[in-house]
Amino acid sequence: MKKITSVIFLSVIIIGCVNITSKEIESPAYKAVKVETVFESPISIRALDVMPDYLFFSGSQGRFGYIHTTDHSLAYIGTVSEDGSLPDFRALAKNNQADFILSAGNPSFLYKVNYLGKRKMVYQETGDNVFYNAMAFWNTNEGIAVGDPTNGCMSVIITKDGGDSWVKVPCHKLPDALPGEVGFAASNTNIVIQGNKAWFISGGKTKSRVYYTEDKGDSWEAYNTPILRGNESSGAYSIDFYDENRGFIVGGDFSKPEENRANKAITIDGGKTWNLIASGTNPGYKSCVKYVPNSEGRELVAVGKTGISYSSNYGNSWKKLSEEGFYTFTFVNEYTGYAAGNGKIAKITFLEEEKAVE
Repeated sequence: MKKITSVIFLSVIIIGCVNITSKEIESPAYKAVKVETVFESPISIRALDVMPDYLFFSGSQGRFGYIHTTDHSLAYIGTVSEDGSLPDFRALAKNNQADFILSAGNPSFLYKVNYLGKRKMVYQETGDNVFYNAMAFWNTNEGIAVGDPTNGCMSVIITKDGGDSWVKVPCHKLPDALPGEVGFAASNTNIVIQGNKAWFISGGKTKSRVYYTEDKGDSWEAYNTPILRGNESSGAYSIDFYDENRGFIVGGDFSKPEENRANKAITIDGGKTWNLIASGTNPGYKSCVKYVPNSEGRELVAVGKTGISYSSNYGNSWKKLSEEGFYTFTFVNEYTGYAAGNGKIAKITFLEEEKAVE
């Protein structure tokens, strides 16, 4: 009863802050989706970004590429090989000057690339526990990538010269890692940036935490979340912020995708405190969550191998829009976006009709 009361109270606070009516809360804007596959390849694609003219993606088997958004023709696809091995590029990012792909696993490689096929290694790290999960840029010069713990703290590397060089943040500037703490390279969305701030998330055996910096990675704090933990596949998988105060986490247990307990949480104070929401109700495990643009933080979309789900009321309740599974998702605008998964990229169109267009 205490948990139910806290969720209701939190919802009242949030609804009051944005001054919308209960009718708006109860009436979903999206009723269905149209899913159009625009690219197929026998690779796993866990990272993508969209620009006005093209999609940028990276995946397994050393692959990365670009797809025109006008007609979805393939602009370029390339392969990176290191000493005969094909890295698994599970993270990417771009600034105004270049694109970057980052591999998970040991050794980890960070490449500067472009759609003309050029590539240059700008960072490499080796070690038994090296495993990078996600990356992002604050601006043209300053960027960040995050990964699993090494030497007692989570791995964080920073660039201040547009990605030409990267420096690892020393452990004395980061909270100590907990026993069994890990990050998840599931969708390149376990990090998010707003202004000078950044948040990234962890999970694992002990606790699920949010790491926070307000000075572009010079100093860090860690805050506990109530997201499910207990084994190496459970925890917070994806985080998004609508603004500097309102944020949302999804996750769960990858090995138990239908489990919907303690896998969604919300904050209204910039990530310092988190409250479970819709715990024990669908959706289950999700690997990516995004706020719908121009929704005042009211609407969210979450994807995972269990399909595409949508909330019109801050995450209090969810509607499944598609059974088709994906790893990651990004919006173009409030009505369209792109999702990627095992062997495919698809254009997602959100509809206000009950029946999806075939």
